Amino acid sequence: MGNLSKLKVGMISLGCSKNQVDSEIMLGLIDRGGYEIVNRSEDADIIIINTCGFIESAKQEAIDTILEQALYKKQGKCQKLIVTGCLAQRYGNELLKEIPEIDSVVGTSRYTDILEVLEEKSRKEYMGDSLGYWETLEQDPYRILTTLPGTAYLKIAEGCDNRCSYCAIPYIRGSYKSRTMSSLIEEAKGLAKKGVKELIVIAQDTTRYGQDLHDGTNLVSLLKELCKIDELRWIRLLYCYPDRITDELLDLMAEESKICKYLDIPLQHVNPNIINRMNRHFSNLQAQLLIDKIRKKVPEVILRTTYIVGFPGEGRDEFEELKEFIENWPFNHAGVFAYSREEGTPAAGFLDQVDDATKIKRKNMLMAIQRKISKRFNRKFVDKILDVLIEGEDSPGIYIGRHYGQAPEIDGHVYVLSEKALKPGDFVPVKITKAYDYDLLGDHYEFS
Repeated sequence: MGNLSKLKVGMISLGCSKNQVDSEIMLGLIDRGGYEIVNRSEDADIIIINTCGFIESAKQEAIDTILEQALYKKQGKCQKLIVTGCLAQRYGNELLKEIPEIDSVVGTSRYTDILEVLEEKSRKEYMGDSLGYWETLEQDPYRILTTLPGTAYLKIAEGCDNRCSYCAIPYIRGSYKSRTMSSLIEEAKGLAKKGVKELIVIAQDTTRYGQDLHDGTNLVSLLKELCKIDELRWIRLLYCYPDRITDELLDLMAEESKICKYLDIPLQHVNPNIINRMNRHFSNLQAQLLIDKIRKKVPEVILRTTYIVGFPGEGRDEFEELKEFIENWPFNHAGVFAYSREEGTPAAGFLDQVDDATKIKRKNMLMAIQRKISKRFNRKFVDKILDVLIEGEDSPGIYIGRHYGQAPEIDGHVYVLSEKALKPGDFVPVKITKAYDYDLLGDHYEFS
């Protein structure tokens, strides 16, 4: 394949932010390995697709992307096509068999072997358990950031032990495994030195962090140490499970200015029968009490959640209970997903599946309700001055950014009118003038 040091590598990363961190670690290894990283597939000698395999739509997107990139092997300069990530872990041999353009598939615990994969001369499957990726994370998590300026994700654990009946993640990523606090603090300090001001703490379940370390470490102790890093301005929490949100965590959020007053709490449903069948462990009443407690302890908090409609056994009454909950116990932000029947999960074997048309109808109904709720919450920001993290320029004199209550990609934006040039990665004060369904509009505010 010629001089390896001059080969150009392109990567496409699909799926969630946790997958994005894996992509950034691979890019770091590739960069240190002497390869040139390029942004366009037509320029790449080697193309890597880091796939998602979480739900059916994600799998379809991954397959479509693989087939699209395979064309560069036929018509372009691409010599090698490598598929990594969750889809590779679930369907490694099948992918190699069904799509002959693929040269290698790499499972979720082998992605730090990427340099070996790049040099492999024959088609191969890199699967199975390996602690190599964990040692890389712990000892030297060098990453090339692919996030917008000023923002980075910190993945504090791998895998999941919750075993929700609809979810394939434990079968793909394995059991929950926390990273050591010392390695996370070192990585966070390194990210801060690179100019990161917003650190977004992620895992399949961030609130479970430390339970497997058996040394007293938990999410609160980690957050306290992260807050000591001077350069960090915002520390944001995603994927907090409702039954593990403690008073200690809420008190720290209320007291510590660096921790965004923002909580992402995936509820998924509130009907007791559906919750039980999902193998989740809280009730409608517990969810109500939790929301009340959070808003009381952290008055300016912004809450986000996700719901699943069309889960097996969800009839009209079960759906109505969820609808009433959304109307009476509103969240600032909410995503609604139609249940995806994932092979190998317990729920896939349930007999009372809901038809696709009903799922889509219910999803659209709840999203219409949530749109009005989000706008109602957004109106409360009008005439207020918010710190906004600038992400870029939308058009001349109009910039785009986020305030503390908006996580990247999943929530809305703040559009900022400014005669003065604003730099991506900087925080600026913005006076909000108008609220939309999901976004805000404001003027760059100059304090006199």
